[in-house]
Order: sequence, then C-alpha cells, then structure tokens
Amino acid sequence: MHQAANILHEQRKGPVPTIVLGGFIPDATEQVYLMRGFLLKHGSIYYLNYPQHGFSIDLLLAQLDDLVEELAEAHGQRPVVFAVSFGCGLVMEWLKRARRVGRRIDLRGLILISPVACVEDLLAPGEAKPTTLLGRAIKPYVDPHKLPDHATVDKSRAIFTKMFESGAQNKESLRVLMTREELHQLRGAVMNTIRTIGPVGACERVQALKVLESPSSYFSQTLLPLSEAPTLILYAEKESSVIADHSPTRFVLESAHLAYFPKSQHKTITNHRGSPVQHASLIFHCFNFLPSISAFYRSLKNNKSQSTLHVRRPAA
Repeated sequence: MHQAANILHEQRKGPVPTIVLGGFIPDATEQVYLMRGFLLKHGSIYYLNYPQHGFSIDLLLAQLDDLVEELAEAHGQRPVVFAVSFGCGLVMEWLKRARRVGRRIDLRGLILISPVACVEDLLAPGEAKPTTLLGRAIKPYVDPHKLPDHATVDKSRAIFTKMFESGAQNKESLRVLMTREELHQLRGAVMNTIRTIGPVGACERVQALKVLESPSSYFSQTLLPLSEAPTLILYAEKESSVIADHSPTRFVLESAHLAYFPKSQHKTITNHRGSPVQHASLIFHCFNFLPSISAFYRSLKNNKSQSTLHVRRPAA
C-alpha cells in the first residue's frame, strides 16, 4: 500500500528493542545513523520509514500498535519508542487515542527529541510570514485556498536540503563523527529521501500534522497521563530555526511534563565546544545527545520492577 510505512529491522540479542520514528525528513534509518551501534547494544532496532508517495496517520498508528503487540506476545519484550520531531507528535497522538478508549500501552520507555506535536509548533497563529525555515517549508501545505504544486514541493526540497547542508558545514565536528565515506553515504541517503518524496506524500505528511491536537488542548485528568513509562524529553539549545517562539508543545513539556509523563525528565542539550545544537540534530551533534540517552538506557536496565501490561485492543 502506498500509505504504509516501511518497517526495517536490525536483529540483535538484548532485552530492550528500540522503535524509531523520525521527523518529516530524513528517514528513521538516517535519523539515528550514528547512534545505531549504541542502540544495538541494548537490543534490536525497528525503523518506521514513512512512505514516499502517501501518508496515513491511522495506518501508521495501527502499524505501531501491531509492532508493539508482536514484541510483547512473540518475544515478551517491551520496547523503547524513540521519536524525533514530527515523530513525537505521532507518538503522543497514539498514546492519547489509546487513553481515550481506555487502552493501556506498555512500553519500557519513551525518548522524545525536539518534539513537534501540532502545526502551531511551527506556524504561530495569525503570523503573516513564518519566521522559521521549516515554517516556510510547510506554510503552502496548510493554505486551505491553494493546493501545493510541483513548484511548492521543489521549494520544500530546497529548504530541507539547506537545513541538512548547514549542519554538514561543520567540518571539524564531522571529522570526529564519521569518515568521509560515511558522510558521503549518509548524505546520499538523505538527499535521496528529499528528492524522491512525491507531492502527495509531502502534502499528506503535513496534513497529518494539521490534524494533531495541541497537547495543551487535552490537559485533563481524563486523558492524562499519556504514559507511565519512563520518559526522556530532549530539546536542543537552538530550536529557533524550526520551532516557533510560542510553541504550545514546548510550553507544556517544559512546564508540565510530569502531568503528561509522570516518570519524565526534561533536558536542554547544549554544546560548549563548537556550533550550537540545532533542532533534532542527532547526526551532527550525536555526541551531545548521547550522554543523556545513554544514562536513560542505563536507568531502564536498573529498573526491572515495572509491571507487564500488554497492548489490548477493545472488542469490536
């Protein structure tokens, strides 16, 4: 199906599998390119790569349900869900929908990197001209009076390319992070994703973001907490090129994250020896994110007292 995510799997022995959901771009496989070795030490990795020529939030969340259920029933494992940017919004929507129907999803942990969970995180209401790069990329897709055309998609591709290349200019950091061959391979994969995503796929991804509710709109005891799983929320020190100044998701996850995730910790990732850490910069600032992520996985290893609650769908 053109709207189904492509789930890739790297098998490893270990008690803690990780499910990765990326942002708009790049794919999940590239999003954690430099963290693969670390994640694989704890167990298998499952990458949910979004389809290039369509997107269905309902289908994506159903696939996520099926994967978590399969891990629980076939392997007796609870995964860590590792979400980045737009992927965090999808995960929060998944958890909220489950709460609405009285269904609990059992996870070993949640990692939310630079969360974007509603369109207001990127486009401030009433703002005539977006102030962020990503805001300028998606603005044409949310205009109810005009359908995106090929020129719009090409402009979006140019913006995403610029965002990636700006990180790749940090030559000193890159020499520490990866070899020239690895960078060439990574750049080719990211550029291929940007080049091959079609107009329908691009439009449907943004439309999915539009239907996501602002987390501040469901601040209630009937829907919160979203999850009792240990949760790590990481923002970058310089989110300004992507996230709007008055992002509702950032506001609630900084000021009230314990209401949404009672076992959560919130941190801002900084870099004191080079370029500031940018939005979801897991590639070019991998070493800045890794200490917090590593400590989180260690805490999961030491916490073995959690009860086992398997995913169960309500009867039809």
